[in-house]
Amino acid sequence: MPGVLALLGLLALSACSDIGRKTDAPQQPPPVAEPAPNPLAAAPPPRPNSALRAARAKRATDQARTAERASSTPASQTMHGYFVGVEDMLTARGLLRSDDGTAISLTPEQLAQDFVNIALYDEYSRDGADLVPDARPSRLRRWTQPVRIAVEFGASVPPATRTRDRAEVQGFAERLAALTGHDIAATPGSGNFTVMFLSEDERRKIGPRLTSVVPGIPANDVEAIQSLPPQNYCTVFAYSVGDSPVYSEAVAIIRAELPPRLRSSCIHEELAQGMGLANDSPTARPSIFNDDEEFALLTRHDSLLLQMLYDRRLQPGMNAEAATSVVRQIAEELVP
Repeated sequence: MPGVLALLGLLALSACSDIGRKTDAPQQPPPVAEPAPNPLAAAPPPRPNSALRAARAKRATDQARTAERASSTPASQTMHGYFVGVEDMLTARGLLRSDDGTAISLTPEQLAQDFVNIALYDEYSRDGADLVPDARPSRLRRWTQPVRIAVEFGASVPPATRTRDRAEVQGFAERLAALTGHDIAATPGSGNFTVMFLSEDERRKIGPRLTSVVPGIPANDVEAIQSLPPQNYCTVFAYSVGDSPVYSEAVAIIRAELPPRLRSSCIHEELAQGMGLANDSPTARPSIFNDDEEFALLTRHDSLLLQMLYDRRLQPGMNAEAATSVVRQIAEELVP
């Protein structure tokens, strides 16, 4: 990719919550080639005898579980236990909701203000070489070229889990395309938006792979990903060439140790934020762009934000002053 990539802002996951915040790995980055054969698929065809079928199925399942345990390190097992506890605690409190929030009233004024806060402000800024939380006015950013979402896995992720993750990413990419009207699709090959599912140990060694996926990625961003604290369940970095407001590359990191609902939450938020909704807002509701953890999955409110972001009346580079009147008009059309 020509030129030097400029960070447009760390798009942090809303899962940085107030509850304590969601054999060694190889020296080279974890393999991201096709997954190893599934023991279940490799098993010979069962005979008509039901007892024999059951025995073979149990043996294949045991082999798959053994393979999964063998690829997991103590650090990864500890993290998995921690995130299971976090998910259980949040759901017990009625958080991580999976509905779309339709029952919650929404006004055009609220939608417009939430859009300005989320799309036209940055959650992080640079203090020298470091990224620091600092919401400040920014510009509207989005993709103009087709977005191709590639999925990569560390060796610790078992085949069955890879299949589920790929399917969920593909389904959500199709949903993003329908909402935005933009050309967005998952791809089995290389893409310009890479989603990596990595264990604790694999993420700490991912630097060489990151520099290959995103040529010119700042060293500080690599370090931020490799040292991601437990309070962050996942993260996404989006980049442009020079100071352009148009995205050209993005990379999202999702912890392989996450249980199902937190995992789905990460897929929804990181891919949606990687489209250009860079900030979080404590007043946005019902929304995943809010650190209160109330919603796990994209809501009706968030779907409208994505529609607004890719409305042709808004242009990349617009600031809040230039965009607000148009944003209000669009919001009134979407929420009569």
